[in-house]
Amino acid sequence: GLYKSEVIHYLKESWSGINDVELATLEWVDWFNKKRLHSTIGYVSPFEFEKQYYDNLILSGVAA
Repeated sequence: GLYKSEVIHYLKESWSGINDVELATLEWVDWFNKKRLHSTIGYVSPFEFEKQYYDNLILSGVAA
């Protein structure tokens, strides 16, 4: 639903073909997975949260 409302319905008038839709989809997925701030994980991006998780494992000696 979020993808449709933020990408498909919002940007549909600016597309000239399927390549534009594919590019908009790739950019949205990149933003969603790497850059958006998520309240449940302390207003950091999912990418940053995962990085912090693995950094903490290395610092605690869990991962060798």
